[in-house]
Amino acid sequence: MTTGIEQSDRLARELDWNLLRTFMVIVQEGGITAAANRLLLKQPTVSNALKRLEDRLEKRLIDRGPTHFRVTDAGDHLYREVVEIYGSVARLAVSVRDIDDRIRGKVTIGLASHVTFPPFDETIRDFSQRHPDVTYETTVATSAEVTAWVLEKRASFGICLVHQQHPKLTYQHLYRQHFGFFCGPGHRFFGRTDLTLKDLTGEPSVSFSTDQLHDALRPVALLRAQLNWDHSLRATSPHLEEVRRMIISGVGVGPLPVHVVTRDVADGLLWRLPPYEDAPEIDIFLVTNPAARLNRAEQYFIEDLMARVAAIPLADREYE
Repeated sequence: MTTGIEQSDRLARELDWNLLRTFMVIVQEGGITAAANRLLLKQPTVSNALKRLEDRLEKRLIDRGPTHFRVTDAGDHLYREVVEIYGSVARLAVSVRDIDDRIRGKVTIGLASHVTFPPFDETIRDFSQRHPDVTYETTVATSAEVTAWVLEKRASFGICLVHQQHPKLTYQHLYRQHFGFFCGPGHRFFGRTDLTLKDLTGEPSVSFSTDQLHDALRPVALLRAQLNWDHSLRATSPHLEEVRRMIISGVGVGPLPVHVVTRDVADGLLWRLPPYEDAPEIDIFLVTNPAARLNRAEQYFIEDLMARVAAIPLADREYE
């Protein structure tokens, strides 16, 4: 048995809207002939359209004869509905035309200090060129702080290390980076190629404040513990720039992402130490909040970034 809802849904899907427009003109012109002239159609075509509409609705809409023309109660009700529908349709072109296609809005980005990812930089470059009305705010913090900002909806998204995924957030893998140990130009190990891990045991060191067994840099912390650096730790910072500064200044040896400091090694500011193989691996994620109501700039930026990432094989997103 067909319900009233099913019948209404079927009518909405199958009804020819041109029949409604023809009916509206018939009522407005007060007759078939006048309506045909206005619509530039033949009279039998207009009469047939009216009959099809009445058959489809199973209602008499107009009483007509050689000497009379009267809109029925059902026809009057339908006419008022059709006029409203026609007005809405007629306004569609205007309303769409008046929508400003330019993307505006602010994109607020939380970044861990370890983030060096060319596709991210390329996305910013291309997106800012295509959408000059978009503004950006980037803040560097610890991965835990970045995650908190995204959870609190204070950041559009975050790019950071992840130790434990929060159930209310979404994580998309961006790239994998390898950490190496380095020393500065004034260190006695600088320039040496004959070193082993054993030579580094107990060496004065610096590191990240997140370099803990319970945090995102756990692989680095494990290797540091193996080298007994916990007892020789001289300085820490949550920011890569400061850890780098202390290593170059000779405060101690310490970990840095290998691909981030390639230029420093080439310029003679840093020297790579063991291990040269099986270096600690750290994954970097894009973190978003599904419950956040993002503006168009935020939505499109994230879509552009992930489309660029998806086009790059995972092997080409592993930096050593």
